[in-house]
Order: sequence, then structure tokens, then C-alpha cells
Amino acid sequence: MAGKTATGRPTTTNRARGNGSRAASGKEQTTFSEHSSQGRLTTQRGLFAGPSPIVSKDLYAEITSGEATRKRDVLSLEESARVSGNTYFGRFPASYWQRWTTVREVRAELVVSGSGLIAARASDYEGEPRTVEAREVEDAKQEAVSIDLKLDKFLDGGALWLDFETETGQRLQVEQVRWTVEPPEKIRPTAVTICTMNRADDCLKNLRALAGDISSLDTLDAIYVADQGTDRVDSREGFAQVAEDLGDKLHYITQPNLGGAGGFTRGLYEVAGHSETEHANVLFMDDDVLLEPDLVIRMTAFSNRAANPIIVGGQMLNLLHPHQLHVGAEYARLNTLEPGMPVEHSLSTADLLGVDEETGKPNKQERRLDAGYNGWWSCLIPAEVVRAVGYPMPFFFQWDDAEYSYRARAHGFPTVTLPGAGVWHADFHWKDWDEWHRYFNLRNSIITAALHSEFNLIVLARVLMAQLVRYLLGMQYGLTHTLIKAVEDFLEGPEILRDGGVAAMKEIREIRAKYPETKRHDPTEVPGIASNDIGIINGAGRPSLQRLVLIKRIVDRLRGRSRFSLGAIPMDEASWWHVALFDTAVVTDANQEGVRVRKYDRDRMLELGKRGIRVINRLRKEGRAVQAQYKRALPELTSRENWKRLYEL
Repeated sequence: MAGKTATGRPTTTNRARGNGSRAASGKEQTTFSEHSSQGRLTTQRGLFAGPSPIVSKDLYAEITSGEATRKRDVLSLEESARVSGNTYFGRFPASYWQRWTTVREVRAELVVSGSGLIAARASDYEGEPRTVEAREVEDAKQEAVSIDLKLDKFLDGGALWLDFETETGQRLQVEQVRWTVEPPEKIRPTAVTICTMNRADDCLKNLRALAGDISSLDTLDAIYVADQGTDRVDSREGFAQVAEDLGDKLHYITQPNLGGAGGFTRGLYEVAGHSETEHANVLFMDDDVLLEPDLVIRMTAFSNRAANPIIVGGQMLNLLHPHQLHVGAEYARLNTLEPGMPVEHSLSTADLLGVDEETGKPNKQERRLDAGYNGWWSCLIPAEVVRAVGYPMPFFFQWDDAEYSYRARAHGFPTVTLPGAGVWHADFHWKDWDEWHRYFNLRNSIITAALHSEFNLIVLARVLMAQLVRYLLGMQYGLTHTLIKAVEDFLEGPEILRDGGVAAMKEIREIRAKYPETKRHDPTEVPGIASNDIGIINGAGRPSLQRLVLIKRIVDRLRGRSRFSLGAIPMDEASWWHVALFDTAVVTDANQEGVRVRKYDRDRMLELGKRGIRVINRLRKEGRAVQAQYKRALPELTSRENWKRLYEL
């Protein structure tokens, strides 16, 4: 039976051991309730090295001169050294705290030994630095230092950080760095939810990361793992140990594969169903990220002191290039089906250790940004949002995050992407567009546009027609069929979401399997083509008169004319205007692991083109009526009862 400790923290006798949904749905279950604060609230730790050797320590603390040793929790400066915390993880996002929370003062706390200078510095929205306060220490021995800093000059942008300096004959050791604020009257209970599907090793690695830092994650009450795969996390040798380490916090659930939407929603479902408070948080986290556990501290603290309930998003760093920020904040152009658009002044695929080519200033996100939505690689949703707007749409995956944020915004709950709260996720531009998930991307984007945009069907038809033509010219016939199927299924109405996307996933895979160019091959084992016959033929770059080139390529294709019979095309040159010059093009996959063979097929091109034109015309004529169907169905689709049915509970 569940109970509460003297501090109000939830407890439970249940320990998850891979015993299916009973671990989170039976009588033995964590009951979430607010608990009393134990001293000041830690908003983030001052760390000097990352969770993995692949991560540059310069993302945490930069040695600007002299010699210093950076360990995870301890910084040691030799004489005549300077180390700056004006780094991605070292900065305190003062602008965001001033705008969105009731906090007006933050305290930098640290323990020092030796002699040197400690300086608290700040920036403004243009990145100009200033010294706020400085302290000199002499022959300190584990001396506690605290510096109170006002949050009063950061509304449009800027951050706070600590710099350290020694002179000749001085050495300084810094540890136990904390940025703290006055706590709220009650602390929100928070549950992390990890959705996983046949990535058992990745998921287990992140559970170990949480377990290894669990003593510092005192705002974390539970961890839900929604395992939807056949290669289960609990089959791994290390699972028993991590379950022992996490104890009653871990709830391991197995359920039908309902995609990312179904996996993440399970955490919302469980917390909302076992909560004694209206103020719980659920923190979504991907299974395949490289986790910085301090993210949990930063996001939960921000939520705990927010003036009003908000969705708090973490930022994504590129896993293959750990020094790169994917985007500072993003929005979606709903009516033209464009996600991932960087907001004005946002960094985008930015080298966090480099400088801006135009200004010469370091790539720091100084200006405060308003996000449209945040990806669910790390995203915190308060229970108040769920009560007001319902649960996520049963989209299976793709656009579920954007749809939910835009629905929440319409009810007065904005999304804030918090700088410095980052995880490393596989680089998006290393993922190929021509995959089965493109079906869900297209279908769900149209549904989202129908629900939350003006839904200008003339504009939408033009967008889809342009995609159709590009795919056909690029000899991507399977991708063309994928687009057609997505539009057809949208026109079927909300009933297509009845099973959460299970049938659609199976069907689109079967459809795409009929198209040879959807299959990846080893570059030395391309079917029917001798490896030595495939030479690279580079393109001439983007044409200046695209419309005229487009017409010419269409005419040439209809007449069966081409410039090259066979050639290899690098991934970054595989644009329609170049691929359309070939009879057979061997195109490098975006992930750089293989190639795909695109072959000109006039009959297939004409058949798919006619079918595509018909369905896009149907969308233009019938779209408004179908839009009304989705709007009427929204409350039922996003209800607790619908998700209970999908979970077979």
C-alpha cells in the first residue's frame, strides 16, 4: 500500500521487476502528492564536465588561460589561471526566470579551498558582459560562499554565470556549486516517463544515468518506462540492478505498441490517475538520448517557481556533433505543414563552442525566445494542462508534440524552451526523409493544421502538389504513394485514429515494400549494377530560374528524355532538378550507411501522378467538412477513456 513520509514525499511498496502493466496499474502504486520543501530549491548545479567523455568539457566550463582540472563536480585552478562558466551548461538563464517565474533573486552557492577570485557576471540581450559582484578568497579551507544576485535586468535576454581566477602563487578549488532560489510553499511531485521500443540498451543506459544521480534528483518522485517492444528492457542483465538502485521510484510497464504518443501518454495517464494533487508534473524523455541528469533539476525547479502553469521544454543537442545545438526554440507553420522552424533570433544547428560568422560573437542564446512547441525528447507537462486540454492525440507518432502544445496554447498554457536544459539526440539531418514514418508526418500535420490553423485549403493543396511533383521528378515513387496514402487517410476522418495508428503503420510498410527505391543497399552490392560502373555525377547547384527548370524537367520526363543513364549522387545534391536528369540514380542515404537505387518508370510516374492530383483535389473540395469532423471528435480522441481503451486496461 502507498503512503507518505513525514515530508509528504510519496512512498510505495511496489518495485518494478518487468511484471507488465501491473507495475503501474495494480493496487501497489505510487500516490502523488505535494511535499514540503527541505531548504532552498536548487535550480541547477554548477558542473565542470559532462556525463560522457564524448562531450566537450568546454560546454560546462572553459579554461580561458593557464591550467585547470575539470571534473564532474570539482574544478581545480593552478596559479595564473582563468576559468569561465559562460558556457551552455554553466549559464543560469536569468531572462527566462525573470519572465516566467515569481523569483526575483537567485543565489550562487559554492564551497572553495585555496585563494583566488570569484566573479558573478551577467550578459544582456545583445551579449554584452558585465560584472555583477566579485569576491576574493584567501587560504580558504572548505569555505562556503554565497552570492545573492537580482533578476531585474534580463527581460529581453541575458544570463548569469560564475568566473574563477587565480594569480601567481594562488591555487583554487571549487566544488558543490549550486544555483538556488527560495522554494515554493509546496513542491510539485514529478514523474519521468520514458517511451521505448526495441532500444533496450539505450533505455537501460538512461535508467542507469538517473540511478547514478538519484541522490541529487530530490524533486523526482517516480520513473515510468513504457516498453512497447519485443526486445524488452527487463531482459537485459543490468535491469535487476538498476531496478534495485531506483527502488520504489521505478515503474516498468509493458503495453501494445502505440508509438511515441502512446508511450508518453502512459505517464500522463498513470500520474493523473494516482494523484492527490492538482499540481503534479510529468517529464517526457526519449529512450535513445544521451542524458544530462541535471536536466531534471533544471526543468522541475523552473516549473515549481513558474508564475502560472506552463509546458517546459528541454533543448536538443546533436548526438553525432555534441557541441551543436539543434535549435534555440522552434515553431510550426501549420498551414504549410512545416515543423521545426527556428523562431526569430534563435540559434539553429549552432556550434556552441564557436562564434557567429556575421557578428564574431560567441554562439550564446542571449535573447529570450517564445517557442511554439517543444519536441518530446525532453518536455515537462503539468497536470493542470492535462485537465484543461485533455491527453495527446492518438497519432502513433510525429506531430503529437506540436499538436499538443498548440492546443495547450489555445487554452492559455504556453510552451517555454529552457536554455541550458539539454539532452543529446540523434541529429535530425542524418535521418532519411524517405521512410515509412513520413506517412505519419504528413497525415498528422494535416490533422494538426485542421485543428489549429486557418486551414487554407488552396494553400495546402499547392504545398502538397509541389511535394508530389518533386517526389515524382526525384523518382521517389514509394514516397509519392506515402503522400497519397496520408491524404487519403486524412479524408477518412477521425475514425482512422481509432486504433492509435497500429493498422496504418502495418499498411504503409506493406505499401512501401512494393517500391524498390525504398530499400537501402550496401554501396558495393547494388542489385543489377556493377559497383565499378557507378561514378559520382555532381549537380550544378540550385537553379536560378526554378519554375522554368521545373517545366523543362516535367516535359523531359513525360517524353522519356534523360541526360545520364546511370550515376551516383551524394545525399546533399539529390534535389529533384538533378535527379530528374537520370534514368538510374544511386543516391546516398542521409544516414551515410548505404544507398538507394532510383529508376525512372514512366508508367508508374503517370499512374501515381494522376492518383495524387485526384486526392489533392478531393482535399480541396472536402477538406472543410472533414476538418469539422476532427474538431468534433477531438474531446473523445483525447479523453482518458479513449486511452484506457487503447491501453486495454
